[in-house]
Order: sequence, then structure tokens, then C-alpha cells
Amino acid sequence: MTSIDSLFKFSDPVISDILNKALSEKEISVKNGIELYSANEIDFHLIGLVADELRKRRVGDIVSYVVNRNINFTNVCIKQCGFCAFSRDFREEEGYFLPTEEIVRRAKEAHQVGATEVCIQAGLPPDMEGDVYENICREIKKEIPDIHIHGFSPEEILYGATRSEVTIEEFLKRMKAAGVDTLPGTSAEILDQKLRDKISPGRISVDDWEKVIKTAHKIGINTTSTMMFGHLETLEDRVKHIVKLRDIQKETGGFTEFVPLNFIPSEAPMYKQQLHEGIKQGASGNDVLLTHAIARIMLNNSVDNIQMSWVKEGQKMSQLLLKWGANDFGGTLINESISTSAGSEHGQLLKPKEIRRMIKEIKRIPAERDTNYNILKKFENENEDEDKLDKITNDSQFGSYVELVKINKFNYKNPRRE
Repeated sequence: MTSIDSLFKFSDPVISDILNKALSEKEISVKNGIELYSANEIDFHLIGLVADELRKRRVGDIVSYVVNRNINFTNVCIKQCGFCAFSRDFREEEGYFLPTEEIVRRAKEAHQVGATEVCIQAGLPPDMEGDVYENICREIKKEIPDIHIHGFSPEEILYGATRSEVTIEEFLKRMKAAGVDTLPGTSAEILDQKLRDKISPGRISVDDWEKVIKTAHKIGINTTSTMMFGHLETLEDRVKHIVKLRDIQKETGGFTEFVPLNFIPSEAPMYKQQLHEGIKQGASGNDVLLTHAIARIMLNNSVDNIQMSWVKEGQKMSQLLLKWGANDFGGTLINESISTSAGSEHGQLLKPKEIRRMIKEIKRIPAERDTNYNILKKFENENEDEDKLDKITNDSQFGSYVELVKINKFNYKNPRRE
């Protein structure tokens, strides 16, 4: 700590005071969080150093990852979110819906190459039967009882409960019985209702998002937490979002991680059509670094794991973020449709061997984990055996979103035309 302390004499007194509070394990306020975003020159680098120090205290030098597969089983959605390039209206030709047997086949294929998790999220198709999500989970667990189902965002849980005409709590209990193990804390974007009404009118409300998350935690279903930034939100919006997550975590203890997600503008309707004055084209490199570091500083003592998104930031930036408070590399993914459709160019699969190589390059210890952050295997030696997924020579064997929307047998059957 001496090396950091010695640099504080060159720092802005306001910034150094906040960082000293963080190093003393004290809680950082909204006002302080906003002030950290104003840092530049040596203060900017000090924030990174402090975030890295707090990371080391919480989780040491291990950088974890999970071997998983994303299964986005339909892109048909009743919502028209301004940031989403993945979804299609039920009348569009590119709409698809994977039958349950295909979802199970993909889960089995992933399990055979070493995946411990399938992450299942999708659009909200009209006229959906209320038990669709439950049936998917039951069929997966019937074939692969030991695979972890990390599935269904709070938006989907609310939709499933509505279609089933039951309460959120009752629906979550049904999902747990059907095989859901954890929920992704997506559909959060920024937890400010006025902003949500702008970028995604009709999307799940802040109150309902919080209700789904807290109820899931109450009945023993852990969740992740996320924040989409770099679009229309203010710095205050970001910091208040993080504080809201911190408050929930104090109450429930059910968040396993926090994932900052940089807005991908290329194909996003609200950016392409310039629907809102002042919309940004994602956050800058400096802003991305600060956001991860400030998240670590503000969530200290609350959420141990900060994950960065290699899909959104790319591999080299991801390595840098591991020096700015992040400690988790995320998943192998195998398939990635949502960021890719929005314009991300960083691919849909990272093999475990590649993830381990990048972690070792920055002198950290790679470790495969499960969804709940239990370490399954550390890789401390230089020469390790390849995993099954590493031995796949043709990444394209798993298909891509571009190919998927063209497969006729998976075309969405519009019930309103039949």
C-alpha cells in the first residue's frame, strides 16, 4: 500500500480523500462516485490502482471464467427497445423460434465439449404459452441433470408470470422446480424510470425488475447484476444504478457478480435513426476503465466479482480491465447473438485455452469456475491439457446468428396467420 499512498500527495485532495475512504473499506456515496468520474491525469490512474488493490483483497490473483453456451431460442419480441438489434417483430421474415428438442440438442452439444452452464435468454414472442420456459428447463434437466441452467431475465420472468396468470413469486417457484438454477440480471439497462421510458418504452419497470430480483433471491435463486452504459445516461444515473444494486445486495445477498455492459451502437435502432438528441456511440476507452474501477470501489464489501464483457470490449481491452478492478473473464459463450447483432465484431466463442493464455499474459492465475463462483480447477502450470472445447478446430460448427435466421425449419410460425 505504500506505493499508492506515496502517490496521493500528487492527487487532487477530493479524489485522494475518496480513495482513502475506499481503501479503509468505507462506503462510497453517490456524490463521491460522481466525483471519481471527473478524475484525470494522475487521479485517473490512481482510481485504477485502488480498484486493483481492492480486487486483490477480495479475490486474490485468480481470474475466473465459466465454460458455457448461450442459447437465444427466439428473436421474436413484442417489445421495441431502442438499443436492441437482435429482436424481430412477429411479422418479419427473419424471426425464428427454436423448438424445445433443438434447445436440448444444443445444451447436450455444449455439455459434451465441457460446458457446465447453459445461458438461456430470448425475445418475448406474442401468444406464448405460459409454460414454455418451464418445459424448456424440464427437458434440458431430463437429458442433462447436472448442467446449470442460468436462464430467463427479469423481463422474461415477468412475461412468463403474466402469460401464466400467476404472481411473480409463484412463477419463480415453478421455474425453480422445473430446473432453473440462477437468473441473469439483465434487462436492467439503467434503473431510472424516466430514462427507461425513453430508450425502451414498455420494458419492465424499475419496480418490477427489483421485485423479480428480490423475490428470486428470497426463494434461493441467485442472480447476476448488470448495467448498460454509454448511450443517453448521465454519470449520476450510472452511480445511482450501482448504489441501487448495492442496496439490494445488502438486503438479500443474492448477486453473484456485476457486469458493466458498454452500449454497442452500430445497429441499434435508437442510434442508427438518431432517435434521441445527444445519444453517444458507446463509452470511450477511458470511460470503460473508470466504470469498471468505480464499480469495484463502490461495490466493495457487497459484490465480490466484477466481470467484464470480452464480446463488447475485445480481448486486449479485457486484459486491461483485469488491471482496473475486474476479476472475471465471463464465459466461452460458444454462441453469441445479442451483441453480435448490434454490431460487435469480437466473435461468438473464446476457447478456454485462449482465455487462460490471456490471463497468464498479465501474470494472473486462470481458474475455471461454476456459475456460483465455486472454483472447479486452477491452471497454475505453463503446460496444461486441452479441454474438449479447445480441440474443436472449426468454430463455425456451432453456427451463428446470421446463419440461424436463414434456417427455414426454425422460422417463427405466426399464430395470427394460422
